[in-house]
Formats: sequence, structure tokens, C-alpha cells
Amino acid sequence: MLPNQPLAERLRPRELGEFCGQEHLVGNNAVLRKVIESGNIPSFILWGPPGVGKTTLALIIANTLKRPFFHLSAVHSGVKDVRETIEKAKNQQFFNQPNPILFIDEIHRFNKSQQDSLLSAVEQGVITLIGATTENPSFEVISPLLSRCQVYIMKPLTEEELVKLVNKALKKDSYLSTYNIEITEYEAFIRVSGGDARKLYNALELVVSSEADEASSEKIIIDNEKVLKHVQKNLALYDKNGELHYDIISAFIKSLRGSDPNAAVYWLARMVEGGEDPKFIARRMLILAAEDIGLANPNAILLAQACFEAVNVIGWPESRIILSEAAIYLATSQKSNSAYMAIEAAIGIVKSDGDLPVPLHIRNAPTKLMKNLGYGKEYKYAHNYTGNFVPEIFLPEKLNGTLFYDPGVNSKEEEIRKRLSVMWKDIYNYDKK
Repeated sequence: MLPNQPLAERLRPRELGEFCGQEHLVGNNAVLRKVIESGNIPSFILWGPPGVGKTTLALIIANTLKRPFFHLSAVHSGVKDVRETIEKAKNQQFFNQPNPILFIDEIHRFNKSQQDSLLSAVEQGVITLIGATTENPSFEVISPLLSRCQVYIMKPLTEEELVKLVNKALKKDSYLSTYNIEITEYEAFIRVSGGDARKLYNALELVVSSEADEASSEKIIIDNEKVLKHVQKNLALYDKNGELHYDIISAFIKSLRGSDPNAAVYWLARMVEGGEDPKFIARRMLILAAEDIGLANPNAILLAQACFEAVNVIGWPESRIILSEAAIYLATSQKSNSAYMAIEAAIGIVKSDGDLPVPLHIRNAPTKLMKNLGYGKEYKYAHNYTGNFVPEIFLPEKLNGTLFYDPGVNSKEEEIRKRLSVMWKDIYNYDKK
């Protein structure tokens, strides 16, 4: 019978000597290990993928330094919870006693006001903050808080480390060690874990318990085929850190690009039910608004930006409504990738032709010498001409007449094409379509 406590929790290391992975941080003479051994740790943020030991490392540090430990999850906690925890930390402060550690899991999910509520406690040394995030803290943590924290990057576990964890579990775990287990192949375990120790342990426990129920002999032999048989049968429908994560966001984006609001909402629902970070979805829609809708509907990028900001402020679960509205709007908008193609074409020319000289007449001329050399000479100030326009050469001479922006075939850009054709008929050929 399976124990009530998950394998990952049963085998959670309690000291640095048991910790697996992150040698660049906690190996001999590594930066974080030195900090821990000094006993004087600053506030810091652990940035890395799930299942690499962020929570475990925070617990080990608190245990090693004998510090009071408070644990909050940004998914379930608000400003009130933060303030109550800080107040408890203040009440535990005694003469010369080290300040408590406040560990905040998924700190990137805290909004600005929630992160602001931590500032004074960190500044005054009421608590030592350890944050854990799977997202780049440069984008997700407010600057005042980030400036008061070190950032340590944690890496996915290597194949060698994952195999080591499997073998350790078979020997050390009170449940698994009761079986005579032989693992002949590890590739499937490594594949399904994706460098995540928690997934690895879940898969191992699932396979062993399933095989134990089916075993006809005392020895349980596990190979790749058996791992995949049991794991695939029991996998969740959505794994936000695995291959399916990328397949579903790809299906979502392609549905938006393909103007199918029904498919877009379906794939959105898959992500919502799978626990995807709403800011990740909103960020991808913002990119799509520029790349795939662009000038066919310039309001799309404004709405996508408003969606991103609203999701950041409103939180979950109400954000699902905002995401749905934005997705339907983007899916039903006219499409154009002309802005994307324009910058790609221009970058291609820059890479192939190098830094071509700026024409003299549009160069800046802040000094007399530059003016004498012809900088800015004969520049025509557009506002001095009828319609605030005068045909002028702005590209380097070698590229004169090169068309980077080619208006898309949609009502908005057809108007743009007609206007540019009239304005630039002697320089750019906008009548080609």
C-alpha cells in the first residue's frame, strides 16, 4: 500500500550533504555554499525550472542556520498574509537572535502591491527573504525589491543526477526498498521527468506501484516500455513545463493566427485548466498582436497590452475572462505580418551590407565643423511643405528605393498603400500590387 506522503516529500534532503544538483551554487567553494557557511545570508531569489530543489534548498538553509522559517505560496497568499507573517517574524525577534527566513514560492505571481508589502521588512532586516520563481525575475519582480536581493540561477538536473536520485530512492525509501526492483533502462524516466526531480519521483512511484500489482514474481524488472506504459496512461492532460505545454501554446497561437475563435478559446481553456501562468498567455498574445495582426488592426496591440496589464493586476481566476475576450478579439481581427516582414528584411540587409553611411543631409550637425562638412545641408523640414510632406531620400544611397514595408492585403493597409503610392511614386514602387 502506497504511503500517504509523496515520495518527493519522503526523500526531501534535510542538509546540504544530501542535496543533489546545483554544484555551481552549493558545491565545494561554490558561491551560495560560502554564503551559507558564513552564517550571514542576504535576501535572495532562486530562479529556475520546477523540481530542481528551490524549496528544499530554502529549508536546508533555515535548518542549517537554525532560523525560524515561514513559508508562503504566492498562488494562495495576499497582502494580508504577508503582513501577518511579517508581524509574526517581528514577535519572534529577540536580543542578538538572527532574523527569520520568509520563503515565498512562485514570487513572480505576486502583483506590485503584494511585492511592495515586503519592502520595508527586507530593508529593516525584520526578515531574510528567499523567493523562488520559474520566471525571469528581471521581468516579474519589482525593481526596488530586486535591487535588495541576490539572484541565483538553478539549472535542470542532469541525466546523471536523475539516475542517482532513482537509485537512491530504491535504497532509502521505506516503501520502495521493500521490493526487489531492477531498473534495466533509465531513458524513459529521464525523458518524462524533464530534469524535474518531483516528476521523476512521481513517475517512479507510479511505475513501481503499478508493476507491484501486476507482478507474477518477487522481482520487479522495469524498462523503458513499462515506464511509458504506466506514465502515459496516468499523465495529466496538461503539463505546463513539458512537451505538451509547447504543443498547446502552439495550437493556441496558430488558432489565433488562423482566425478561429472557437479553437482559440478551446486551447485557452486547456491552458487555464492546466494551471498555466496567465501572464505567459497574455505575453504570447501581445507578441501575436504585433507579429500577425499588426497594421491590419492597430488597436489589437493596444488591447493585448491592456489584457497583459489587467491580468497582472486582477489575478486569478477572473483573469480567464480577460484572456478569453482578448483571444476572441485577436482571432477575429484581420491579419497582416507586414511589420514583422519589414523588420526582418531590414535586419537581413544590415547583416549582409553592414553599417552603410547616413546621408549627409539627414545627419545631426551640433558643431560648426560638422555644418562646414555638409552635415544637415539641404535637409527639407517636412512641416514647411504642403501636407507636411516632401519627397526626400532617407535611406543610404546604396539602398535607395528598397521596399522593406510592403502593406498587407487588408482594408487598413490598402488605404496605407494608396497613400504611400501617391506620396512616394518617384522613389518607391507601391503600385506593384
